[in-house]
Amino acid sequence: MKLGRLLPLLLLSGCALDAGEGFAVLEPTVHATYVPAASRDAGNGFQRLASDYQVRLDSAALGVSHVELVGGSGGGGPTTFDPANPPPGYSLCHNGHCHSDSGALVDYEDIEAELGGGASSSVVAALHVDGALDLLTSAATPVECEPDCELPRTALSRGVWEVTAVTLTGVVRDSRASPRLQEVPFRLTLESTGGEEAEPLFTVTGDVDVPSDREHKPRVKLDLSLAVPPSIFDTVDWAQVTPGADGVLDLGTAANEATRKALLAELAELTPHAEVRREDR
Repeated sequence: MKLGRLLPLLLLSGCALDAGEGFAVLEPTVHATYVPAASRDAGNGFQRLASDYQVRLDSAALGVSHVELVGGSGGGGPTTFDPANPPPGYSLCHNGHCHSDSGALVDYEDIEAELGGGASSSVVAALHVDGALDLLTSAATPVECEPDCELPRTALSRGVWEVTAVTLTGVVRDSRASPRLQEVPFRLTLESTGGEEAEPLFTVTGDVDVPSDREHKPRVKLDLSLAVPPSIFDTVDWAQVTPGADGVLDLGTAANEATRKALLAELAELTPHAEVRREDR
C-alpha cells in the first residue's frame, strides 16, 4: 500500500490524531545488519558457505523506502495465532502465510481476521527511512512516522519492510582442493525504478506486538531490526555466474538473472525483529 493511501484509512478509523489525543505515541528506530557467524569464520573476513565456497562482503546496503505498520481495526485488534500450531483448516505456515486445506495460500492477517470474527487490518502508519541502511556499519536510526506517530485505538501486529535497492560487493573463493573458480570479486547493484510509486524488489514481514489503548503505557519505543546472515549465499553456484568484461561476477546482468532472483528470494525469506519498550509520557 502506497503512502498516499494512508491518510484516508486513518480518517476512517474514528480516532482523532491531534497532538495529545492518540492512544499511544511511537518513537521508532530502524536498522539492518550483516551478521557473520562464528561457526562459519574462514579468516580474513571470509564466511564458509554450505556449497564450500567462501564469501567476504566488502560493502552491503539495503534501500528501504518505508516500513508499513499494520494494525487491527474495531478496537482491540485481531486475534493472533501461533504459526507453529495453526488453526484447523491450515498447515505449513511460513513467511507470512499458511496453506489452507483448499490449496490456497492465506495471509496471517486474513486468518487472524477469521479467528477474530471478521475484524479487519490495515496500514496504520508508515515509517519513512531516509537513505540506504548500511549492513556493515548500521546503527539504530530514528525515523519519522507518516502521517503521524500518534496512534488511534488499534493493535499493531506486523511490520512490512519494502526494499527498493540492494548493494552487495565482495570476493568469493572456493575452498575445495580442486577449486571450481579462482578468488574473484562479485557485485550486485539493483534499484527499483519509478520513484516513490515504484514496486519494491521484495518485502520482508515481521511480527510487531504493540497494543494502542488505555491499558498500556502510551510511550512506545519501537526498535525494528533486520539481520542478514551469510547463509543467503548458500545456494549460489558461483562457478555458473557469468563474469563481466572486467572479470567481476556481476549478478545484476541479464546473463545472471536466475542467480539474482534466487538471491533476492533468500533475502525475502528473512524475518525482521521488533523490540518494544513502553514508558509513561
